[in-house]
Amino acid sequence: MVKKTYLAQPRGFCAGVEMAIKALSFLSNTFEKPVYCYHEIVHNRIVVERFEKKGVIFVNSVDEVPEGAVVMLSAHGTAPEIVSKSNDQNRISVNAVCPLVTKVHHEAKTRSKKEYEILYVGHHGHDEAIGTKAVAPDNIHVIENEEQLEAAVAKFSPDTKVALLAQTTLAVEEWQEMQILAKNKYPDLWTASRGDLCFATTNRQIALRQLVQISNAIVVIGSINSSNTLALEKVAKDQGCERVYRIDGPDDIELCEFNEDDIVGVTAGASAPEDIVQAVVEKLNAREGIEIIDAIEEDEYFPPPRELRELATDINYAIANIFSNRQKELNVEVEEISEEALRTVFKNDRLMNASDGLVA
Repeated sequence: MVKKTYLAQPRGFCAGVEMAIKALSFLSNTFEKPVYCYHEIVHNRIVVERFEKKGVIFVNSVDEVPEGAVVMLSAHGTAPEIVSKSNDQNRISVNAVCPLVTKVHHEAKTRSKKEYEILYVGHHGHDEAIGTKAVAPDNIHVIENEEQLEAAVAKFSPDTKVALLAQTTLAVEEWQEMQILAKNKYPDLWTASRGDLCFATTNRQIALRQLVQISNAIVVIGSINSSNTLALEKVAKDQGCERVYRIDGPDDIELCEFNEDDIVGVTAGASAPEDIVQAVVEKLNAREGIEIIDAIEEDEYFPPPRELRELATDINYAIANIFSNRQKELNVEVEEISEEALRTVFKNDRLMNASDGLVA
């Protein structure tokens, strides 16, 4: 038991994660098992385990996906050649890339065509960084720190045009530090007029900073391979909180050193399910209760991937055709279904909660 719990708002699933999880849920509920997913749909151990129980198989190569199978590409973005290859052998492929990552891919492609060298501030080995570099492999240089920046620019000629892009899930300070260093070297540095950082990642960091001011311990819910979760952990420590615990779920609370006088702030990375957040709060069992700290309003929504909308419409038309033909064979009056009805499979998608579908 602790004294009090403060719960950050916003927290947990962002719009891109909501979109990706609902899309994979639709595929796993609609098609014969197994359904395949190239890379983890999002970087959260519990989410992945829940999908595995639903018959989803996660693979690291599209060559592992059989002919004619259904495959989803992860939210982090995928190399163009793999996107193309996923459609080979009569596979049904749905690309669940976050639109914000797509924006960075577009910027990289455009700058590359204009003969820029691109400094990409991101984490080596992260799926998003790998997918982005593949868009313009000869022009993109992935950097994480000043040393790597120096090594990259040492290869540039004096008249090189330079652009700066970012992995969407970085901590704000992490991005700003590298941006300042790069601009000091290249005053004419090109950067996107609208920043590359994910608004949801930034919003969760803003909310966390408020928690740190009123808590003596912080719990960050999310997996070790989640970049935005690790960014939250770093922000809390950088803000001076001496006790920051990153946990996957309620079972990890026992590993945290809490006492009955602790005031604990709780937040969650963008791929952590809300039911896990609530289970953690319940286990903290604050004797003075829970208070939600509303830092910023967030109401962003991304519709299902284009391929999924088209696929669902095709399925609707096929089913309608089957029933229509059967009714004609039986000399039953054919019930007409409007074009609008056939094309509005996801009309209530915005009202649905991805976490609910995962628990069900």
